[in-house]
Amino acid sequence: MRRLRWQVVAVATVGLALVLEALPSALLWLRAWRLRRQRRPQREVLFFPSQVTCTEALLQAADAGPSAPLTGCGCSLPHIESSLSRLLRALLAARASLELCLFAFSSPQLGRAVQLLHQRGVRVRVITDCDYMALNGSQIGLLRKAGIQVRHDQDLGYMHHKFAVVDRKVLITGSLNWTTQAIQNNRENVLIMEDADYVRLFLGEFERIWDEFNPTKYTFFPQKKRGH
Repeated sequence: MRRLRWQVVAVATVGLALVLEALPSALLWLRAWRLRRQRRPQREVLFFPSQVTCTEALLQAADAGPSAPLTGCGCSLPHIESSLSRLLRALLAARASLELCLFAFSSPQLGRAVQLLHQRGVRVRVITDCDYMALNGSQIGLLRKAGIQVRHDQDLGYMHHKFAVVDRKVLITGSLNWTTQAIQNNRENVLIMEDADYVRLFLGEFERIWDEFNPTKYTFFPQKKRGH
């Protein structure tokens, strides 16, 4: 009987030791879970024109990957946050998917960010306007050359949307055309928001247009567009 009691005590002691050993990890997990539950949805408003600042270090870091050491940029531009750099950060946060629906896209920095995401394995799809994609400086040809899926309109009106959806959970939308002219000179706005209801609506619009602009539905003699 005494031997049985000692066995029970030994088992209980070992069990208690295991519980105490695992307790710190369990508490850390619980704290992280609570922080995730308490994290506020992303809400950010950007106004343009953006101050001209260095974005090279941000793009180099994204190209090198999260484990690479950060390297500074020796250019003479201010190394501070700007509306453009914050927009780039929102884009580069994509891990699984990026849907772009843009009237005009000629910003080299934003184009480079989209290509980096594609190289990283993010699924990128782009919808744009057929007239403005043909202008000098458009990034659309470079995106296509990189292997990114692009579809465009062929109808009477302009494809005038300006929005993006990151990882099917963050919406980026506003008045801004993704051009250097608009970023540096125009008074524009961009709203970045993590809202499931709005994201669902914009994704629905994207998928509707994506299907509508399927190349198999193109006509050989589309009607000319009316004036802008």
